[in-house]
This record gives sequence, C-alpha cells and structure tokens, in this order.
Amino acid sequence: MSTHPDTPSSDSHVDFAELFRTLVAGEHLSGAQARAAADAMLTGRASEAQMAGLLIGLRTKGETAAELAGLLEGLRAAALEVGVDAEAMGLIDTAGTGGDGSGSLNISTMAALVAAGAGARVCKHGNRAVSSACGSADLLEALGVVVDLGPEDVAASLEHAGIAFCLAPLFHPALRHAGPTRRSLGVPTAFNYLGPMANPAGVRRQVIGVNDPAMAERMAEVLAVTGTQRAMVVHGYPRLDELSTIGPTRVIELRGGRIERYTVTPEELGLATVGLADLAGADLAAGVAATQALLAGEAVPWRDIVCLNAAAGLVVGDLAADLPGGLRLAAEALDSGAAAAKLSRWVEVSRRLADGG
Repeated sequence: MSTHPDTPSSDSHVDFAELFRTLVAGEHLSGAQARAAADAMLTGRASEAQMAGLLIGLRTKGETAAELAGLLEGLRAAALEVGVDAEAMGLIDTAGTGGDGSGSLNISTMAALVAAGAGARVCKHGNRAVSSACGSADLLEALGVVVDLGPEDVAASLEHAGIAFCLAPLFHPALRHAGPTRRSLGVPTAFNYLGPMANPAGVRRQVIGVNDPAMAERMAEVLAVTGTQRAMVVHGYPRLDELSTIGPTRVIELRGGRIERYTVTPEELGLATVGLADLAGADLAAGVAATQALLAGEAVPWRDIVCLNAAAGLVVGDLAADLPGGLRLAAEALDSGAAAAKLSRWVEVSRRLADGG
C-alpha cells in the first residue's frame, strides 16, 4: 500500500481497446492486465467510457479470480495505509459486500462490536450507506463513534480501544476517479466485491459475507493468492451476505493456504431459526435501537445471528477453536457487559483522538 495514492504506475499506457476485444470474445484478462487497468482507472488515466466498458465487460463475462486479484492489488496499492502490523496485532474484520436486498439489520457491524468485546482486535473497514439507509459508518456514527479518523488516529484507536474504523472514501481516495462511472452504471461492479478485501490496515483475518454464491467462491480464491492468513467467506440463506440463522450458510474457509467448504445450520449450533422479518430494520433509527437493545442484554431475535457472525470473527482471529466456542465467547461478551463497555471505550477514545488528544 502507498501513502501516495495518485502516483501513476511506470506503465502509463493501457490499451483498453485490446482489453475490450478480449472481453467481447469471451476470453479472460490476465492478472497483469487487470492490475494495469486498475492502475489506470485509479490514477485518472482512464476515461469514463473506458472504465464503464471494462467494468461492464468483466461483469457480463463474469470476473475470474485472477482478474479480481489483479484489480485488488491495484486498489490496495493506491490506498492510504494504517501503519500497524496487522498480523502481530491479530487484527480481524467482519464485512459484507452488501446488495443482498434483504432489508436486514447491519449484522456485521454489531458482530464487530461483540467480537471486540470478546477480546478480538477489530479494524472495521466500511462506508456510509449507498443503496440502504444504514451503512456501517452511519450506524457507528449514530452510536457516538467518530468514523472519519485518519491513519495515525486509527492506529491509536486500535492501540487504546482495541477497535477502529477505516472510512473507505478517506482511505481509498483514488476511487473518486471511478465513482461517477460506478454510480451511473447502476449495477454492482468488481469494485463492490473488492472493497471488503482491501482493508487499509492490511487485515488478513476476515469474515466476508457475499450475497452471490458464485462470487463467494472466486473471492475465496482471491484471498488465498493475495496474502490472507485466515478467512471465512460466507453466503447465508436466503442470499444474505452473512452467516444466517434463517437457514443454512455455505462457508468457504481459508486456512494456511488451504480452502475447505462446508455448510452450517442454526439447528446444529443450538440456535433458534428465525424469519427474515425478525431481522428487519435497514433504516438508521432501527439499527441504532437494535444495537442498543442487543448490548443491553435484551433477548432480541437478532442476538443469535450477531453472536454467530462474531463467533466466526473469533475463529479467524484464533480466539476460538470453532463456531460453538466462538458462540460461547460472544454470549459472554454480551451477558457480562463487555461488548457494551467496548463501545463506550471506543466512543471515548475516538472523540479524544478527533479533538487532537
């Protein structure tokens, strides 16, 4: 990663026409071609027409793992970096690609709070709402967290609160070059799937929820070849971008370079099955109320799904051996008040840092 996101690569020319001919023929780009295209798009050297053609061409054909990996390398290289040793700190992140259309609560953000309360060090990477009313930044900000801290303050928050937030537009300023094109297209592009894999703190222990099972497979392959130590890429029923308590969840687990695939159900984990309506609440007021009720220890219908996703974070962070063990730790974090205390501490630290303290 770089602290100079707009520095052009040494290769100043990308033949987009050649890339388009390849895609129109139904053929795949090499990882190097995808990386070069990413560099051009993220340094303002590609026109809107070129960006639109490439992103739609890839989406229509279906992005390969090699293409996604090349784009991801470009996105990571263009990002501002948080100067921490993510692996030494044991940092984890819980994130989803979004776009599942479920209208459900922001489960991954609540899960991050619970995992942190259970002892994980969490560097959450996210954004304000785009298609929904409650992005992770919106929810945390409404709960009192200062979400737009810079790299040094994010590192300090990790040190003093054990949790921090990286606001995507602040840490990926180069994406502004592609922003208008992405918005005008009105459909998900490769960048929607790259975001969760481009944590600016270099986090390599992640739980990533994906609403598309085919894309989940490719994202797991990308993580395997781009330095991730431990990850769970999950797709929950019905098309949720998180582990589900509505029905089964397909898990693709990456560990030590090996990929294992399996399915988990709420029943086998001793969790009650709920309906989608029990998890509804995509607007900000509902998200705040739901988080406060959860942290207060209330027996809310979304407690189990939050604990399940927090448990996955604890597993990839090597704080729990398996999901049942992670569930016990997550429940203890809620019942003891540790998760609520973690949020209070985070609010205090982030405000102090924002004030220059």
